[in-house]
Amino acid sequence: MQDKSIVDRIEELKSKIEESVKDLKSSKSLYELKSKFLGRTGEISDLMKCMRDIPKEKRPEAGKIINALRDWAEERFGIIESVIKLSELKEQYKNEAIDVTLPGNTNPTGAYHPNTLIRRELISVFAGMGFTVYEGPEIENDYYNFTALNTPKDHPARDMQDTFYVTNDLLLRTQTSAGQIRVMEKQAPPIKILSPGKVFRSDDDATHSPMFSQMEGLVVDKGITLCDLKGMLDEFAAKIFGSGVKTRLRPSYFPFTEPSVEVDVSCFECGGKGCKLCKGTGWIEVLGAGMVNRHVLEGCGVDPDVYSGFAFGMGIERIAMLKYGINNMKLLFEGDVKFLRQFKMA
Repeated sequence: MQDKSIVDRIEELKSKIEESVKDLKSSKSLYELKSKFLGRTGEISDLMKCMRDIPKEKRPEAGKIINALRDWAEERFGIIESVIKLSELKEQYKNEAIDVTLPGNTNPTGAYHPNTLIRRELISVFAGMGFTVYEGPEIENDYYNFTALNTPKDHPARDMQDTFYVTNDLLLRTQTSAGQIRVMEKQAPPIKILSPGKVFRSDDDATHSPMFSQMEGLVVDKGITLCDLKGMLDEFAAKIFGSGVKTRLRPSYFPFTEPSVEVDVSCFECGGKGCKLCKGTGWIEVLGAGMVNRHVLEGCGVDPDVYSGFAFGMGIERIAMLKYGINNMKLLFEGDVKFLRQFKMA
């Protein structure tokens, strides 16, 4: 026979559950309500504690009633859970719905930096003439940066105001020519390399920067002459500045080349007639070059009576400024997106 007090409490719990589920709107609230009634310390579990007050012969029947209540509560909560989850899913679909008629959000494509464009173009041009690329360290020692390149101890380039020294012997390289020495020490002729990279000098104005990029080249083989240098430069000028552009060599001085020359190209803006770009001369200076000094070859273990060579070096920023009409070097370092978008390639 059923215990009256247990039956009354069960009916009260059923009514309480029915009343509670009316206002449920979220899975979180449902979870909390289930814990309140069905949890280990929940109200239905508390009914089991009343079993000790029921006569022993009635306990099996009371246990069945309590278990039936638990089954009913679980089923009831299960139905409510299905309804709530369906409602939440519809709300999620509504919030995440995509209006396919709206215009899409597009990400604009980037543009290569002019330095990158020129560097790639230069490497492509010289690779077509058989050059390979070597990139040396940016922190060099005095020997490779100066001494091996035949730069005297009293040369102004070694001064503190012109060079960034890390220690008495280590410095931020002032030229990528140091890489040429490293190659000649390890590789026997024939040699045909490009050495691009960043260099550092204590200089800062509209046409100079403390850090800039250079690209130097070296050719060492039997029978190399200044005519070979001139022919290579003619090919370089035509590919970079346009067909019809000519080159001329002017005597100059560099410690590691002899003879040394400054290289001009005929103005590609006015065709050599004279304009603002070429300052009315019809010519534009683009790089320095020359035949590798005998002392430099000897210092690298190359016999200057058997082999000869030429070297050249140019500032990548300078070539970029000339080719793209950039009037201030600082524009190449500011990262102005509007400026860089001008160089977007198809």
